[in-house]
Amino acid sequence: MAKTEKISRIGKMPIALPAGVTVDFKDGVCTVKGPKGQLSQQITGHIDIVVDGAECRVVKTQNTKEDMALHGLYRALVSNMVTGVTAGFEKKLKIAGMGWKAEAAGNKLTLHVGYSHPVVFEAPQGIKIECENPQLIKVSGIDKVVVGQTASDIRKVRKPEPYHGFGISYEDEQIQRKEGKTGAKGKK
Repeated sequence: MAKTEKISRIGKMPIALPAGVTVDFKDGVCTVKGPKGQLSQQITGHIDIVVDGAECRVVKTQNTKEDMALHGLYRALVSNMVTGVTAGFEKKLKIAGMGWKAEAAGNKLTLHVGYSHPVVFEAPQGIKIECENPQLIKVSGIDKVVVGQTASDIRKVRKPEPYHGFGISYEDEQIQRKEGKTGAKGKK
């Protein structure tokens, strides 16, 4: 019985490069430049990135178990970098609570979410935070990982609770609601 080579379904797909995007791979670092900026990613293992015209491929040079595991991961990371430098990423958060609100000024976000003091959150470099209205926060940037982590950190300030639904949640997140306590009616 011959041993077949395992290929990642994600890893073998080519990445389309839009006009104005360049991909460079030197000394284990992949750099993607585009209209919105530049991103870099360290590539480990026996992985090579080949640019052929208007598309880019992530190729494994050896068939070790470790390289097979990294093949699809690095293809997804490079694809996210290409999307980031062309279109960017954004996450929206909504605030639910009586009198709770958010205010953005520069790179600082001030949250009034039921504590005795306002919580000031400073955005990392390369991240833009806007408040479309006092109950809606928009986090945007070119790095998908940093945008997601920043949105998660803002959500951690006041996680949504299941009884009344108060808290900071993602715009498309469904909060599983609980019934709460019911009084014993009719008992004496």
